[in-house]
Amino acid sequence: MWFSFWRSRDRFSLDELRYLTDQLMKVQVVNAVNKDFVIEALRSIAELITYGDQHDSAFFEYFMEKQVMGEFVRVLKISRTITISVQLLQTISIMIQNLKSEHAIYYMFSNEHINYLITYSFDFRYEELLSYYISFLRAISGKLNRNTISLLVKTQNDQIVAFPLYDEAIRFAFHEENMVRTAIRALTLNVYHVGDECVNDYVSSDPHADYFLNLVKFFQEQCISLNTLVLDASKNSGPVSTSTIFSAVDEIEDNLYYFSDVISAGIPDVGRILTDSILKLLIFPLLLPSLRREDVDGTKIGPMTSLYLLCSILRIVKIKDLANLVAAALFFPIEAFMLRSEAKLNGHMPGTGISHENHSPDNDKLSPEVVSRSLRVTVPNSSSDINLQDDVIRHNINGSKTALREALLSYVTSGNDVQVLGSLSVLATFLQTKGCTYDSSIVLDYCLQLFSHQFLGAVELEETMLDAIGILPQRKQHKKLLLVLQSALKEVSPLSSILWLPQVPQFAEYVACKQALVGEGSGEEQLFSSESSSMKDGVSNELDCYLQKLKVLDALVSLFCRSNISAETLWDGGWLLRQLLPYSEAEFNSHHLKLLKESYKNCSSGLHAEARGTWSDVLITVLCDEWKNCKRAIEASSPRKEPKCLLFPSQKCSSEAIPGESSFVAGDRMWELVKVFVLLHQVQIFSTGGALPDQPPVHPPLDVPEKPQANTADLDVFGLKPGAELKLVDAVPCRISFERGKERHLCFVAISVGTSGWIVLAEELPLKKHYGVVRVTAPLVGCNPRIDDKHSRWLHLRVRPSTFPFVDTTKRAAQGKLKTNALVDGRWTLAFRDEDSCKSAMSMIVEEINLLCNEVERRLKPLFDLGMSVDLSNHNKSLQVSSSRTSPSNSLLF
Repeated sequence: MWFSFWRSRDRFSLDELRYLTDQLMKVQVVNAVNKDFVIEALRSIAELITYGDQHDSAFFEYFMEKQVMGEFVRVLKISRTITISVQLLQTISIMIQNLKSEHAIYYMFSNEHINYLITYSFDFRYEELLSYYISFLRAISGKLNRNTISLLVKTQNDQIVAFPLYDEAIRFAFHEENMVRTAIRALTLNVYHVGDECVNDYVSSDPHADYFLNLVKFFQEQCISLNTLVLDASKNSGPVSTSTIFSAVDEIEDNLYYFSDVISAGIPDVGRILTDSILKLLIFPLLLPSLRREDVDGTKIGPMTSLYLLCSILRIVKIKDLANLVAAALFFPIEAFMLRSEAKLNGHMPGTGISHENHSPDNDKLSPEVVSRSLRVTVPNSSSDINLQDDVIRHNINGSKTALREALLSYVTSGNDVQVLGSLSVLATFLQTKGCTYDSSIVLDYCLQLFSHQFLGAVELEETMLDAIGILPQRKQHKKLLLVLQSALKEVSPLSSILWLPQVPQFAEYVACKQALVGEGSGEEQLFSSESSSMKDGVSNELDCYLQKLKVLDALVSLFCRSNISAETLWDGGWLLRQLLPYSEAEFNSHHLKLLKESYKNCSSGLHAEARGTWSDVLITVLCDEWKNCKRAIEASSPRKEPKCLLFPSQKCSSEAIPGESSFVAGDRMWELVKVFVLLHQVQIFSTGGALPDQPPVHPPLDVPEKPQANTADLDVFGLKPGAELKLVDAVPCRISFERGKERHLCFVAISVGTSGWIVLAEELPLKKHYGVVRVTAPLVGCNPRIDDKHSRWLHLRVRPSTFPFVDTTKRAAQGKLKTNALVDGRWTLAFRDEDSCKSAMSMIVEEINLLCNEVERRLKPLFDLGMSVDLSNHNKSLQVSSSRTSPSNSLLF
């Protein structure tokens, strides 16, 4: 047999297929002697069937005629070796994946052979076998459609009673190997997206629905593990811990995207199960309680991890009912959301209470007393029932307990940098979460009822919920208040309207745009009508909502006045404020403007000081760059940072490890100050209705320097580098040693041109009198000249970097990992021939620095005048800041 198997034949021929099939049928037992032949026969048959599917239908016809699939099953039964099982699974997987003919796939799935292989008791202690088995299952799922899926299920009375492919697959849904879990999720999605109603009923019924519950439980454990990693990293930060967190975050977000994909499959019951599970297992018991600072020690998940998870869940999963309930939870202390102990996931909750699942007109007639005694919130199309206990409600209305919304705002007003960023991220996520219009009152109605004791009509959750939270964009606020005013005017006398209408903030502005806004749709007039209540109560409620809404603005303005928050985080606050006030200053009151102007004034004083600081020569360049960056950030469609940044400690250099006089510390301080100043400047522009210019309002550079020092020196600004010729005007001879025992005689000169300046050490040309060759240069500003206390002929200079090291954020982030000695400035000690020469050099430095700083102040002057008559919107010319600064040689940094 062996000689006949290896004889020469046409490899891709029907004869070859006949021969292999005949030989395989003769095998009665698979042992060590014929194992290799069986493996080769299985592999070759798969290759021939795939070839025949594309070239000759006779191949597959023979395959069906001889019932080769049955032979495959028979070989598996008589085999006791793992290698045969592996090869058989691989053979069938290859065939299923590569067969294009629908007829061929239909045959492969018939006769119960595939289901037999799916349910066969393989020995999965061998990891290789499990890998091929999972690939086999996934290959089958890739060919599922409404026709083929019926071949893989077992039915009884027109209902599916077994689905081996799905049942066996979800057994491995939580396997320790990530690749196995990924393959199973791909398989389940293939099943859900078929769209077969019977299959949908099967996967969402007991006990198969437990899969979705277990998914959320598994996700819950991952969230708790992530929190542990974050806590450990806060104590022992390093590249290893950061990498571990990144991996955990990637897996968590993969889970969330899987939830989203499952929801998008359009199986209503599955969506309800996932919503219930996420609420009852994660959000209400773990995430929301940790937002309150007093509860941090008693929860399994810290506040920053919770904020990240809330943002990620709302941003990725996008379940409208889930977003509505989380938004509603912001109005109450967490005690208000207590799940009934007898509640069942995906089941009806027993007991008394109000349910909106089947909303009817009679519900509108319920008394406030019934509502306040016991209120059960049931999201439409969801089984999420939440008890709002009467004592908790009374506490919340009386203000004795803090609502979660207030806890979020407290992070903005008094939290640390990461807490502020987390709270802003949650608010931004709500702002960007799209809602839907329902025909019945749902979650928001109940929340408003607890305060006003009345029922409202149909509402659009997206806008109304955002307005209640306090993050509805201003134009939509205008629409709402205008319609309230219009309704009120119909109810009251002209005299009464005069008495109370002017008290509404910015009434004149609303009236001016009334006609344009009200005419946009009759539906909106009904949306905010107050037919179900008196005019007085309706207007009072609107003004109450207005006052609640101002709390967000109060928090943001308070944030801009804080000095202990990083500029990057403040920019995120600027983005949120820009979304809320894109058109005018209507929501800004005099108190807001006063606080902003005071903060701006303090920041301006700091910038004035930086005009004479260590980095004054690059101040305007940095300011222009950050102006564009800030404008781009606050006008973007979404915040710049992803929520995951909440989990990682700042990579900012520790100033404690760097000498106090270091230029790196000064540069970092200046960069932060510029970014804050730019933000405050732009906030005041757009909050007063102005358009943000592309460039800051600064004066252009002068064509001719005030002092002809550079001209006298025949200085080519773009050529001031080692090797360039320079006229030595007022140059002072000195000595310096860049290497031990090697002293050099050079000429010292300080030169400034506009906002640039250098300290130059040149070597005099012997054949060209009064000219020299530049040997080394260093930045003029920041050199901190100091005559030695004991040697009056020695002048000490600091050599800071010639380029600003903080502009590139990627480089700056990496600086947290640099060694401390890499952030130490260079030092020069110049020895002059007498005390007068040393003082002359010192005076030259001071004079040139003053000229440079005066020019910086002149150019910045328009920037500090917010009341100027300059048309900022036309100030779009790019600044041309020339610089010929060069990096000193490495030998200078000693």
